[in-house]
Amino acid sequence: MPANLDPDAALMLRVKQGDTAAFAELVDKFKQPVINLAFRTLHDLTEAEDLAQNVFVQVYKSAARYEPSAKFSTWLFTIARNLCLNEIRRRARHPAGSLDHSAAETDDHPLRQVEDKGVSSPPEQLLRGELEEKVERALAELPENQRTALLLCRQEELSYEEIAAVLGCSLSATKSLIHRARETLKARLKPYLQTGAWGRNK
Repeated sequence: MPANLDPDAALMLRVKQGDTAAFAELVDKFKQPVINLAFRTLHDLTEAEDLAQNVFVQVYKSAARYEPSAKFSTWLFTIARNLCLNEIRRRARHPAGSLDHSAAETDDHPLRQVEDKGVSSPPEQLLRGELEEKVERALAELPENQRTALLLCRQEELSYEEIAAVLGCSLSATKSLIHRARETLKARLKPYLQTGAWGRNK
């Protein structure tokens, strides 16, 4: 096994050899990031959790064919994104059967499971919560490829090259997607960040 092998890929190679403990370790590490990505795409927590489960089912079924040609996380998020796109296409064919709620309107946002438990006063918490809703709504309104690229860059800290592999596009196109996503968010959130209490807290 190469000395510079991605540690997660090394775990996956153990899964390939039948090591169920290694698989459990990968699930523990990546389950929440996959749910977060799916939730940001599908805007329904139950569907996001179901999709994450399907992602890891595919990972386990693909273990025998797995080769560490890229970082494990790149391979994993490619599977997750493909399943998200399949779900979006299914919804387009059967819109009446979809429970498509805005991320800003749901109370069980998975990212709030790791919310900062600091000593903010209630007014500060309220303002922060309102700003989070604006951010979530702005993210939800981005094109899927821009949103996914930005989330993988900011939250999962994948490199541009890794994000390009997940999205199946060129490096320059990936950089352009992330730039446009950032500029769109900046423009949409500017009024909330420069006026009122949010502006004073900058």
